Amino acid sequence: MTSTATHSPIAAAAPNAASANPSGLTVRKLEIDLGQGFDRHWYGGDAFLSQYHNALSMSFPVGEQSFIDAVRDCAALLPRTPEHALLHEATAQFIGQEATHRHIHALYNAHLETQGLVNRWQHWATARIAYAKEKGALPIHFLAVTAAYEHLTAVLADYLLRHNDTLDIADPKMQTLWRWHAAEETEHRAVAYDLYQALKGSYRWRIRWYLYAVLVFSVDSTRQTVLNLWHDGTLFKPGTWWSAAKFFWGRNGAVWHCAKPLFAYFRRDFHPDQEAFAAPGQQTRSLAQRWLKEHADSFRVVR
Repeated sequence: MTSTATHSPIAAAAPNAASANPSGLTVRKLEIDLGQGFDRHWYGGDAFLSQYHNALSMSFPVGEQSFIDAVRDCAALLPRTPEHALLHEATAQFIGQEATHRHIHALYNAHLETQGLVNRWQHWATARIAYAKEKGALPIHFLAVTAAYEHLTAVLADYLLRHNDTLDIADPKMQTLWRWHAAEETEHRAVAYDLYQALKGSYRWRIRWYLYAVLVFSVDSTRQTVLNLWHDGTLFKPGTWWSAAKFFWGRNGAVWHCAKPLFAYFRRDFHPDQEAFAAPGQQTRSLAQRWLKEHADSFRVVR
């Protein structure tokens, strides 16, 4: 396997086709109107798929803000030398992208409240962050957690862009929202990790916080989805459970496609941009760039 440094897009300093920024990252404002809301079962009438994705959205405003804070705090510890110039630029663009994600999902979540859904995930996450700060957790630990969650979201983004064709049946504006988010998660998937490496973060703590993130994400996403389905009145319908089983364990289920990249994080020479087995033009980054190019009328470039 190629070494970490070889895989870093920031170290390579090669802007992609979707960005004129030296870091290869672009801050975009999504041009969709959530003011009119969307159907309760916006995912092609499927209660489980709608409420699972709604649960994920509920985590984003608090989660994205914590990622912004972690990257900003740790970037301040990185010397502003020529060798780190692109990484500093990437962190600024990362913060811009995450801020736009936080904003659009706050609007999304506001509509979910009008549908009678209750966002508990934001309170669970807020309490954990406050507890860690109270105990004096160092910025590098928050960054390790951020790198872990960024890998989780990048793996889910890969699944959505590469395999999740069922999204084609969803409300068009929701298709756009989720694929735009997936494309940008793919773009900036290495920033927190590269910053952690540049600050000499340890492998041991990287793995400890990854195990923590996987556990917490799995538990929180499950219980928030169950709560959503409960309030939706569809928790005990057989079709709900059948849909969940197909999504995770079906022939093209998420478990089969996500397991290998999730386990890859344990490698000492891991890097988020490693896609050794993907054919040319089929790497997730290429798929993301292609989607962004084909749907350029869906967003406005900010910087």
